[in-house]
Amino acid sequence: VQLVESGGGLVQPGGSLRLSCAASGFIFISYTMKWYRQAPGKERELVGYISTTGGSTNYADSVQGRFTISRDNAKNTVYLQMNSLRPEDTAVYYCNAVRSGSTVFNYWGQGTQVTVSS
Repeated sequence: VQLVESGGGLVQPGGSLRLSCAASGFIFISYTMKWYRQAPGKERELVGYISTTGGSTNYADSVQGRFTISRDNAKNTVYLQMNSLRPEDTAVYYCNAVRSGSTVFNYWGQGTQVTVSS
């Protein structure tokens, strides 16, 4: 099982980035995909998630209206489009795959750094 994030980097306030998370080793379409982030000295927080089919999304209040999660089940990839970035969005962003049921399966990527600074 692998989740590999990419697309992080340094961006100026007000700018945009798109993160990608490529999945392999499991049945991607069966998993809810989530994005988390962790800023220095802070706990990991949920940014948002997308349902298995992509028909439903949910976001933290802090990113609502600025961030968009999408997925391409044919490519086993989930995306996080981040617009109007703010310095407080600076964090390591993690991709997470979850499948609930009699057994819960939970996989994490290694994270990608996003820095918003002028």
